[in-house]
Amino acid sequence: MSYFGDIYKGIKTLLTGMSVTGKYFLTSRKGAITQQYPDNRETLKMFERFRGEVVMPHDENNEHRCTGCQKCELACPNGSIEIIWDRQIDPESGKKKKMIDKHIYHLGMCTMCGLCIEACPTDAIVWAQNFENSVYDRSYLTKVLNQPGSKLKAGVEE
Repeated sequence: MSYFGDIYKGIKTLLTGMSVTGKYFLTSRKGAITQQYPDNRETLKMFERFRGEVVMPHDENNEHRCTGCQKCELACPNGSIEIIWDRQIDPESGKKKKMIDKHIYHLGMCTMCGLCIEACPTDAIVWAQNFENSVYDRSYLTKVLNQPGSKLKAGVEE
């Protein structure tokens, strides 16, 4: 009896799967899910939670929110973030202050876990929507996040 029961169960599951596929086939004309990628580069928008790469936003005055606290560097499980900093004299207060020289991000080593972004107390780094990161040389995957000549935004403190 179990032989015929197994055949019945197999046919039942086959028909169940075919009914799901058949329903989609009949109603798929309403809205296609597949994107025609190279043809629609201008209109393609990734969904909000997409993790493409880490970026440091700058405002129109070339100011960022990174204080150089290195919490993102410590939170990264595989060392894909490096912060090179130095203590420099702040022109406004005249005191020595920690200022970043380079905020380096190694995209080739990143596992897209998001721990660095969660650890940042000033929201200086965020996820970007860029997904076209194919290169022939891995050295192109190392990026400096802070722009040349950028400085800390006023009012942002550690």
